[in-house]
Amino acid sequence: MDLLFYLVPSLILAVVLFGAYSVVRRSLQIRSAWKSGLTAEGRCLRMFTTTHGGSGDSSVSTTLHHVYEFTARDGRTVRFEEEDGPATNLEGDFVTVYYAEGRDVVATAKAPSRARLATSTGASLVFLGVAAVFCVGFMVTHNQMSDEFGFDGDTGGTSDTFVVDGVTMTP
Repeated sequence: MDLLFYLVPSLILAVVLFGAYSVVRRSLQIRSAWKSGLTAEGRCLRMFTTTHGGSGDSSVSTTLHHVYEFTARDGRTVRFEEEDGPATNLEGDFVTVYYAEGRDVVATAKAPSRARLATSTGASLVFLGVAAVFCVGFMVTHNQMSDEFGFDGDTGGTSDTFVVDGVTMTP
């Protein structure tokens, strides 16, 4: 039974840490695209939305996606998808694409806004950090409570009785 109290928070913690890695990685990619100074004229090929939720009494969340295509400085045609772009970019519109060259071209059609990027990255990391602290705190608290009351799982079927503050407890 103790395994459950360590396994579930550990799995949640793993998902939270992967989420933090993804947030930081994407933030660094966008920042490098802006810092490179390379721009190109791109075209919005497709615009679509995805929805999540809505079953039962849950709310519906909608994410806007754009698919852009541009020609890089070395002649390669690059196509990429970006979430949460401006709703004013429609299929067929021309946009300015900021990109960084390399083996994998990193591109964004979002206008440079370092303060907005830092704020959104920081807010996401704070949220994920709170979730991580909660998971670790839960596991530590469970461990301390198990040690204090003798619920370590290896009692072997014996019935030990503890008195804590005048209350008799039998595990």
